[in-house]
Parts: sequence; C-alpha cells; structure tokens
Amino acid sequence: MNWMDMSLSMYQDALASTEPTPGGGTASAIALGQAVGLTRMVSSLTLGNEKWESGWSAARLAEEVCAGMYERCGELAQMDSEAFDRVMKSFRLPKSNDEEIQSRRLEIRQSTLNAAEVPFETAEHGMKLLGCLEDLASRGNGNAASDVGVASLLASAAVKGALFNVEINLQSLPSEMGESMRLSINKIRMDCSEVSRRVMHAVHDRIQG
Repeated sequence: MNWMDMSLSMYQDALASTEPTPGGGTASAIALGQAVGLTRMVSSLTLGNEKWESGWSAARLAEEVCAGMYERCGELAQMDSEAFDRVMKSFRLPKSNDEEIQSRRLEIRQSTLNAAEVPFETAEHGMKLLGCLEDLASRGNGNAASDVGVASLLASAAVKGALFNVEINLQSLPSEMGESMRLSINKIRMDCSEVSRRVMHAVHDRIQG
C-alpha cells in the first residue's frame, strides 16, 4: 500500500510496527513533504498581501522550489520502502552454484546501491527547500515566521535522516560504487547545519521583532 494513501494514524502505526518498512528513509521523505506543505502555506499567506509585499519575491521563489516537490516526496517515501524490499528479496536468491552466487551478488549490490540513491535524492530536495527558507522567514508573512521555522526543522531532519540511510547502504558496497554520493555526504551535512542555523536565526529575529 502506498504510504501517502494511508491516514496519519495508519501510517504512524505502520512506522511503529516491527515490519522492516516503512523505516527511516520513508519517514525522512514524509517529513520533507510536511516541510514543503508548510512552506507553500507561508508563501500563500504572503503573496497578494500588501502588508508583506517586500516578501513577495521570496514567496514566489519558495513556490517555484516547492513546485512538484510535494508529489515527489510521496514518491520517494514509497520508493524507499520498495528499495529496501528489493534488497531483502535479493538476499533470498538461490546460491547453489557459481553462476547463481555471482548473479545474487550483483543483484544485492545493485539493489543496495538503489537503496542509497533514493534517500540521496531526498537529501538533495531537502537542501533545495532549505535554501529558500531564510529569505522567506525574514521577509514573508511575519505572522507565520514560526511555521517557516518548523519547515526548516523538518527539512533539516529529512536531509540528515536521509543521509544516514545513504551511508548505511553504501558501507556494504565496494568503494567504487556510489562514489559521488560518498564524496558529497559530509559537505551536504555541513551545509545543512549551516543553512538551518541561518534560518533559525532569521526566525528568532522575526519573532522577536
């Protein structure tokens, strides 16, 4: 079943169950979708309101960043669970001869690489969203500054949570597999912390006047 078709209580029950999916990668994608929803709300509350005209450009940029991202987050949530299921299925492949052993090894590696690529995309989208939130917090509808802060916290959690899932999958693969992702993880994590910090400062400054 698609996680996005579930009620919130059903999804949370599934998350709390002992079943392997949904897990942290799916939760990261869902959290990012919530961050997108809050960002879109603040943008809508800003655009067209003359009181916040100075923030219209920030709101338009946020809307552009969010375009299609909410739907993609839902897809990534489902893809993450499906990728993990594929990894588990690959370990159950037969290994009674050399040909089967080799075929099984290749499928395990490819499915594990795919299981890293999905949350990596979640992290990339999260960084794009974070990049537009500082300006929205500073110049958007001031009554919704706290909502920008929550969006930032959710997006940051999504990025960092997704990166954990990238790392845990890559660690079992040969170093030449997923090399570009390996080289990007630390920078993304540091950039996420820096951008999130700036957004938090902007939110606090706006709330405190």
